[in-house]
Amino acid sequence: MLVGALITFLVVILILYLINLLPIDGRAKQICRVVVIILGVISLLKYIAVF
Repeated sequence: MLVGALITFLVVILILYLINLLPIDGRAKQICRVVVIILGVISLLKYIAVF
């Protein structure tokens, strides 16, 4: 359980880093960051057995 949550956290951090490297405007980056963070939180909550 802990390993899965840690891997999910690291993948979210990696995706956020890669989004920063994309040559798109600030508004689109903001939307992408919010979507990734929401999906990451939902995934982490599944590992904690909330869902």
